[in-house]
Amino acid sequence: MRIGIVGVTGLVGRTFLRALPYYGFDRAEVVGAASARSVGQRIPFREGELVVEPLEALLERSLDVVFFSAGAVVSREWAPRFVEKGAIVIDNSSAWRLEPHVPLIVPEVNLSARGDARLIANPNCSTIQLVVALAPLAREFGLERVIVSTYQAVTGTGQKAVDQLLAERAGQSTSRAAYPHPIDLNCLPQCDVFDAEGYTKEEWKIIRETRKILGLPELAITATAVRVPVLGGHSESVNVVLQREVDIDTVRQVLQDAEGVVLQDEPERSFYPMPRYVEGQDAVFVGRLRRDTSHPRGVNFWIVADNLRKGAATNALQIAQHVVEKTPV
Repeated sequence: MRIGIVGVTGLVGRTFLRALPYYGFDRAEVVGAASARSVGQRIPFREGELVVEPLEALLERSLDVVFFSAGAVVSREWAPRFVEKGAIVIDNSSAWRLEPHVPLIVPEVNLSARGDARLIANPNCSTIQLVVALAPLAREFGLERVIVSTYQAVTGTGQKAVDQLLAERAGQSTSRAAYPHPIDLNCLPQCDVFDAEGYTKEEWKIIRETRKILGLPELAITATAVRVPVLGGHSESVNVVLQREVDIDTVRQVLQDAEGVVLQDEPERSFYPMPRYVEGQDAVFVGRLRRDTSHPRGVNFWIVADNLRKGAATNALQIAQHVVEKTPV
């Protein structure tokens, strides 16, 4: 196997390098590319180092699988060129997610939607953990409405945001602020830019991607995305109205049996998911499960996942693992 990682110097790119062995790629030949200013940089990898190459050099490498995590502009230009060269491309940017001909995949939910496509989109981090929990409920009971509020870690923005938070915590100023306000000891109800309707791009990603992945284009869903002073791990408060009334124990059993879900729901001993404890894990953790007393078919729960692992690199690696098994490269 010959694997390429575009955007290898970023937080997600480095997470790819750490997670490769867990998904059957421990013996793969791995090369990485990044922006021109990073070419030649040496990144610790396995027992040695990976030297960052120009993107053009990777195109000539006859790669089998290429992971993109370098932004939508780069993906739009370069991903099709790698596909033309015969590679399977799994793109972590927003470039292709809503294109009708490009499958948007979460393996626990809709792996069959891949078909034989060689360009595959990896969903937004907040969407991934949401649909892993929603999909079993949709299959068993149907979904009438979903309301989600996110509490998103700064690693979702990138290294610049991490630097800002750490500088503020140390009482230092920073000339490279990622956010329009301080993030330490604060919550910012703005993830990405606002549109004319007052929603942010992040909120629309959650709404539109969830509909596509679940195959429910008319699903009533709304979102509020908030950035919080947490380094890693996204959290979500979710309220769903099911299409039929069920007891909460039945809902609990469905979630407990769901692929990719770990139920941590013992409030009597303060046991519930928290971002502090999900780092490096690939499951989606669910807790605070309870009936919505304002609606006979309403249910509330809390979701936490590592946004760099399951929310980005791990989901892409899981896709690659399944695709390689089905399509020898």
